[in-house]
Amino acid sequence: MLGNMQDHENLDDGWFRTGDIATIDADGFLQITDRAKDVIKSGGEWISSIDIENVAMAHPGVAMAACIGVPHPKWDERPLLVVVPKSNVVLSTGEMLAFFEGCVAKWQVPDDVVFVDAFPIGATGKVVKHQLREQFKGHHGRPQPATA
Repeated sequence: MLGNMQDHENLDDGWFRTGDIATIDADGFLQITDRAKDVIKSGGEWISSIDIENVAMAHPGVAMAACIGVPHPKWDERPLLVVVPKSNVVLSTGEMLAFFEGCVAKWQVPDDVVFVDAFPIGATGKVVKHQLREQFKGHHGRPQPATA
């Protein structure tokens, strides 16, 4: 037992800083919404990587999905969806992006989808997102059509 938690050396003003972003509702229930290092700040708004991944994982052709923020000259960061398709399934970028319609706000839809054979997986069995961010840091998304 730690005894008096207020005096524990790992606490910051009585809080144990985990790096998680969470909300506490009026009834005192805590909901962890994302990791601080994984949320995407786009144009001053926050996009939850977990929300984007959950939508992608609901697609019947997706085996695994990860959403990362990639640098953007105007919006600071934009979401990039990285997908491992299920065996013998061919997915397209358009199909994946259309799947998000009605699931998240339009400005939260990833700018692009990249398909890979596998993800870097850490010792805990989780996707190593910092390696994905490094791999795709120069990715600038799909070219946008010119407007007249």
